[in-house]
Amino acid sequence: MSTHVPVAVIGGGQAGLSVSWYLSRAGIEHVVLEAATPVHAWADSRWDNFTLVTPNWHCRLPGYAYDGPDPDGFMTRDEVVDWLSGWLDTFDAPVRTHTRVTRLRNGTDGGFELTLRTDAGEETLSCAHAVVATGGYPIPVLPSFAGALAPSVTQIHSEQYRNAGQLPDGAVLVVGTGQSGAQIAEDLHLAGRQVHLAVGNAPRVARFYRGRDCMTWLADMGLYDRPAAEYPGGKAAIEKTNHYVTGRDGGRDIDLRRFAAEGMRLYGTLVGGHDTAVQFAPTLRRALDHADVVYNSICADIDAYIERTGAAAGPPGRYTPVWEPETEPTALDLAAEGVTAIVWAIGYRPDYRWIEASAFDGGGRPMQNRGVTTVPGLSFIGLPWMHTWGSGRFLGVDSDARHIAETIIGAHRDSAPASPLRLAVGG
Repeated sequence: MSTHVPVAVIGGGQAGLSVSWYLSRAGIEHVVLEAATPVHAWADSRWDNFTLVTPNWHCRLPGYAYDGPDPDGFMTRDEVVDWLSGWLDTFDAPVRTHTRVTRLRNGTDGGFELTLRTDAGEETLSCAHAVVATGGYPIPVLPSFAGALAPSVTQIHSEQYRNAGQLPDGAVLVVGTGQSGAQIAEDLHLAGRQVHLAVGNAPRVARFYRGRDCMTWLADMGLYDRPAAEYPGGKAAIEKTNHYVTGRDGGRDIDLRRFAAEGMRLYGTLVGGHDTAVQFAPTLRRALDHADVVYNSICADIDAYIERTGAAAGPPGRYTPVWEPETEPTALDLAAEGVTAIVWAIGYRPDYRWIEASAFDGGGRPMQNRGVTTVPGLSFIGLPWMHTWGSGRFLGVDSDARHIAETIIGAHRDSAPASPLRLAVGG
């Protein structure tokens, strides 16, 4: 079966549905193609004790914003699912669930041809505009040597982790200290498990500073709205891992040094392994120091903003290390230390092999400007740093979606054969 629709939005998460919200208000016929069900990832890919790391007031989507009793708190996974469900009830998005797009290619008469896989079989759909909203990096990364480790050691990726009880009894090696790795290590530590943690180069940030959440300060300073091209440090800065912190139990710092003082075992970057032996680079001290330097530099930036604006604030301060590594451990025998499981938290990679279009750089990342590519009619939404630091977060999705929708609406106006359709996306 082959059908045509003016616009196809591929992906039914909050980013794709935000574009749909604007297109619906403008009267643009479209369809949202979702491989599972809308915003399913929030329920299916987060651990039991997951919380947002951004304050609840950051949660804004088209026509909808958090209005609960705790704007400075941090919603749990289940609360986020409920909040998103409430948003979905406010409009009627034309979503086709359980419909996976397996191929996108140029159409014979312009536009695009999509191959769809559904429960009923395969079909094709043509469209003039395609908005890819499948997420920034959907493929979990595992190291090349993971398959060489002893089969007696359970291995899962961070997206599969739910709670300490799902892992076999014994110690756990967590690899990576981005937001997921640091928080999962904390979750296991609080559950009483012996944790071995391979520390990466991710920076960290204070949860609260001078009486307010640091992310509220940064929002007031305009950092989430600054275009990526204008961000200090350029491309290298924006490609770094996000700062680790947690919203758990009302929000607090994640201090790996304190975890170590409480018995967690810390190592540098994991670089290899075979059977039950794994090796680490001697990078632990440098990684901890770097994270603390970033932490204190952010506090200093907030200090400068307070001084410049006269904002009301508590007294300034700086983090002082509570623990220092005596050595740089470079090896670990998993069997000897009773390690029965590994949680890989080393990130994800892009996978756009199903898109047959010249819209990608050598690393497989979309070449785009505010989501719009040089391929006529092809756009992206929901990418980290797509336009600003807020892109890919609740705080920036609305603005990004509005821009993509306005681009599509403008193209429809320009191509109208008779009197242009009067369309509005305000409100």
